[in-house]
Amino acid sequence: MTTMLKSTLLKSIHLKSFCRSLSFKALSYEIDYNDPELLKAEKNSKQAEHVLRYLSEFAKAGGGAKGIHRHTVINKKLLVRDRLKLLFDPDSPFLEIGLFAGLFMDYGTIPTASTVTGIGKIHGQFCIVGANDATVKGGAFYPITVTKQIRMQQLALLNRLTCIYLVDSGGAFLPLQADIFPDRNHGGRAFYNEAVMSSLRIPQIAVVCGSSTAGGAYCPTMAEEAIIIKKSGVIFLGGPPLVKAATGEIVSEQDLGGALMHCSVSGCTDYFAECEEEAFEMCRESVVTLNLHQYSKPTSFHEPLYSQKDLLLISGKDCLSKEDMYVILSRILDGSMFKEFKTKFGSNLITGFGFIHGILVGMLANCSALTFQDAQKGAHFIQLCDKRNIPLCFLQNSGQFEDSGDSSVNYLNDILKCRAKMVTAHSCSKVPKITLCLSDCFGDDNFTMCGWPFQPNFFLSWPLAHISSRKIESKSKSFEFLNKLMKPKSIDDLEVLFENNTSVFSRASHMLCDGIISPEDTRQVLALCLEIALNKNL
Repeated sequence: MTTMLKSTLLKSIHLKSFCRSLSFKALSYEIDYNDPELLKAEKNSKQAEHVLRYLSEFAKAGGGAKGIHRHTVINKKLLVRDRLKLLFDPDSPFLEIGLFAGLFMDYGTIPTASTVTGIGKIHGQFCIVGANDATVKGGAFYPITVTKQIRMQQLALLNRLTCIYLVDSGGAFLPLQADIFPDRNHGGRAFYNEAVMSSLRIPQIAVVCGSSTAGGAYCPTMAEEAIIIKKSGVIFLGGPPLVKAATGEIVSEQDLGGALMHCSVSGCTDYFAECEEEAFEMCRESVVTLNLHQYSKPTSFHEPLYSQKDLLLISGKDCLSKEDMYVILSRILDGSMFKEFKTKFGSNLITGFGFIHGILVGMLANCSALTFQDAQKGAHFIQLCDKRNIPLCFLQNSGQFEDSGDSSVNYLNDILKCRAKMVTAHSCSKVPKITLCLSDCFGDDNFTMCGWPFQPNFFLSWPLAHISSRKIESKSKSFEFLNKLMKPKSIDDLEVLFENNTSVFSRASHMLCDGIISPEDTRQVLALCLEIALNKNL
């Protein structure tokens, strides 16, 4: 027997043994790499990946060379991403939220909405951090900054994550204050959320790395613990110029609201740090004292039978079929194994059980508009998972709509009623829910498949997806445009991507999703989201 044959036989025996131990069958979905349609899709997906990388690099550069020079050389402070490296564990995963927020807004481009937000581990404990980026407009708050901060706090509440605020902001951008302060989901809401989450035993910790002025001064003073850095950290409602104008008194920033004053006189801050490095170590120590339990994820699992790079090829298709959805599942799930639920009932919705990094999860993937059988099946499956405490993963894909030919009032009413049942099922379920828009999501698919309005624990998207209240006939124009962007000369060349309100780039810019991910990273990102979300049940 040849060595290759022995290896293949052993692999087959091992796979059968693994499948038998879990009682799940492995999906068998090879793809033809020479298929002309797939070759065309590959070109589209590679262009999208290139644009995604370009935008990521631009956003992570913050305020650019000028802003970085002012921040690091003149003000002698660490860059925001260097601060996060000191704060999180060295080997911590990092799930960034809202990387593309603030790009090409009506009032200009504000990279990362002047705030870097993400989830990582501190002493093994998942925490969510909102860190002002002072290289971007001095860390000023714009309307989109407020939206991003509110979403950060929503994620903290949904996933019961410790909130850490790294404050370094000049306050609200005053020319837009009418869009920052007045409504209940505007600026003041963040302070309300701090108080409520603290009452729910979701810890609130602040590190004052720079300015914390005007309304922003409430963030560290409402935190359960606040750390302030000598010389660079200041907290006050009105700075020295305002004091002089109002009272005639001349006072320095440090005397008015510096670290020594707040630690020894006002008592607004709890820890005095000599430098940034000491401040972040103090913050890490505070996390140790929280005495929280951490979800322990499975330590062993099997990789899918197929390459995850295939997901990159599939993502470039104009329309994903039902077979494509099985291809995707076989490249996401452990060992490519899937226990399908109601296989022969409701052909436009795939439901079933699988494992991702050893975590049992209920998968729902649609490949067209849901019929009443699909919605009935979906509601049943969601309720089943909710009773068994199994997290849910929704893969949105409106696919190619197939008209049943029945337009009777009774038929349409049946569809509406069953879809309403499915919406009710996931809205009322208590288990973690993660939604990923793969290709397109049209009409009320965004409702039945747990879209953004239904507060999934995380809502993510692939780069070429569109979300719209009506069906888009073809994405060919988007593909044609992407093909012209292989080498954009500047960020302005990409503005047209954000002009179409249905594109995920536009939605990500306005914080209507948590992020855009590369298709080949799907399995790793879903696993990380599941691990984070499962903490809420402890």
